[in-house]
Amino acid sequence: MSSPLETSRTDTRPIAIWLLGVAALVALMVVVGGLTRLTGSGLSITEWKPVTGSIPPLSAEMWQEEFDKYRQIPQYQLVNKGMSLDEFKTIYWWEWGHRFLGRLIGLAFFVPFVWFLATGRLRGRLAWVCAGLFVLGGMQGFMGWYMVASGLTERVSVSQYRLAAHLGLAFLIFAALVWVALDILRGTADEIHRRWVGWTGGLVLLVYVQIVLGAFVAGLDAGMIYNTWPLMDGAFIPDGIYTVPAAAFEQHLTVQFNHRMVAYLIAILTVIFCWRVVAAGADRLQRRAAMWFATAISVQILIGIWTLVAVVPVWLGGLHQFGAVIVLGVAMVQLHIAVHGTPDAGRTQALARA
Repeated sequence: MSSPLETSRTDTRPIAIWLLGVAALVALMVVVGGLTRLTGSGLSITEWKPVTGSIPPLSAEMWQEEFDKYRQIPQYQLVNKGMSLDEFKTIYWWEWGHRFLGRLIGLAFFVPFVWFLATGRLRGRLAWVCAGLFVLGGMQGFMGWYMVASGLTERVSVSQYRLAAHLGLAFLIFAALVWVALDILRGTADEIHRRWVGWTGGLVLLVYVQIVLGAFVAGLDAGMIYNTWPLMDGAFIPDGIYTVPAAAFEQHLTVQFNHRMVAYLIAILTVIFCWRVVAAGADRLQRRAAMWFATAISVQILIGIWTLVAVVPVWLGGLHQFGAVIVLGVAMVQLHIAVHGTPDAGRTQALARA
């Protein structure tokens, strides 16, 4: 009798494709969110209406009403005072698009989820895992509003802490979607590469930490200053770092310094890891994964340096954020290979039937 967890790839491949499609939408959401922040648009919609908010203003009166609401918050009064209605419409459409994409992702997940359940393709442990992913998506929607709310009363921008939580959860959802899809497509039978789990798991963790640190840089606009490389304020290790409480999260100098140093640490560990993989005679799949990861890291660091010295133009900032998605995605593939090796299709165990 077959194991209750066994299923064929034919049965579950559409589920994997669906999850990867949602992951691609989450990646797009991350980039659009970054561009929304870089264009100063994130506070243009001052209310959270999960359902009715999907309809934009449809008349001159409705546009004026939205503009009047925006003119009541500190960002308008202290930063954008005198903004025209047409200028407001530009930032409004960025934020509306960001929120609309979030709603679209919810539908893109929920409708196929219900259909797969109804047709019996999604069941057992995999069904519960997917339900958990849906709950995380709902939490992300709430976290987005919680972040926006921090900039509506006393601040002219959102809290960097809430921004980091919002972005960190988005990347966590993306990583989970990719991992579950890989479990389905590749299976989980073999464990031939477990010797590399520590290295690959550590690199995934560092990449995630670096992404969160990048959110603090973004939240404080810390990339707009100290725009030289490799020196920072005239030194590799500048004076004045860690001189105030909570400097790692609130001091511009320290926040940017941390982001630089973790990037260097990831680069060094990646070189060591690749050398060890080659020297140990690891198989072709593991070597290829390591090289792809090293390439992604190298390109992302170069884009990061370019973004910094160019003083964060909007398009480069968006590209750098997209690069972070690619790095994490490649890192998750590398970790999956390390944990599960190359499962034999005839012995594949997926997550699902019970």
